[in-house]
Amino acid sequence: MSLTGKIILVTGASSGIGRATSKRLLKKGAKVLGLCRNTSELINGVKPIQCDLADADAINTAFTDILKLDVIINNAGFALLSRISDGNPADWEAMWRVNVQALTICCQKALPLLPENAGQIINISSMSGHRVPPSGGFYAPTKFAVRAVTDALRSELRADGKKTRVASVSPGFVDTPLLNNYFKGRENDLEKTKASMQMLTPDDVADSIMHILETPLHVEITDIQMRSADQIG
Repeated sequence: MSLTGKIILVTGASSGIGRATSKRLLKKGAKVLGLCRNTSELINGVKPIQCDLADADAINTAFTDILKLDVIINNAGFALLSRISDGNPADWEAMWRVNVQALTICCQKALPLLPENAGQIINISSMSGHRVPPSGGFYAPTKFAVRAVTDALRSELRADGKKTRVASVSPGFVDTPLLNNYFKGRENDLEKTKASMQMLTPDDVADSIMHILETPLHVEITDIQMRSADQIG
C-alpha cells in the first residue's frame, strides 16, 4: 500500500520508536500527526497534538480536532519495575492507564475516522506480552492486555463486517528512554544488559511497522515478534 498522502497518527511520537517511525513515514510522503505530551520534541513536519495519555478526558479532547485518519499507530507506553508481590499499586495504575486504557480509547476514537475497507491499526506491544520475564512485574500483564485488546478488536470488526486491519509489533529489549524508567535504581543492571547484547534500535522496530503498512490490503499481519539475536528470553 502506498503511504503517499495518508494521514497517520502516531502516539508517543516524540522519542524512541515513535520518533523513528514518524521520520520513516514523512519520507514516504505521509501526513503525520504526533500525539504526545512533549510536542516540542517532535521532528519537523509532524503536526503536533498535545495530550497526556494518562488522562482519558484529554484523549477525548485531542480527537475532536482530528477529522480523518488512514492509520493509527499506538506506540506510547512506559515501563516501571513494580513487582506483583510488593510493588506499589500506584505504579500499576499508572502503567495500566497509558499502556492499556489509553491505547484502547485511541483505538475506539480512531475507528470512525478510518476508511472502512482500508484502515490500519498498529499497537506496539512487547515480548513481555507473550512470556513473563523474571523481572516482568506488572508491566508484563499490561502487555498481555495489549495483545488481548488487539485480538478482541479484530474479532469485533470482522463480526461487524468491517475490514480494518489490526496488527501488533512485539519487540524485546529496544534501546529507548523507556529502559531508563524500567531500570531506575538498577542502572548497573542496565549497563550489564546492554553489554550482553546488541539491543534492537528504534529503527529496527520502525522497519517492521513499515512492512505492515506497505503490505497489500488483502494481507493482514497479526503480530510481529522480534528481539535481538543475542537476547536469550
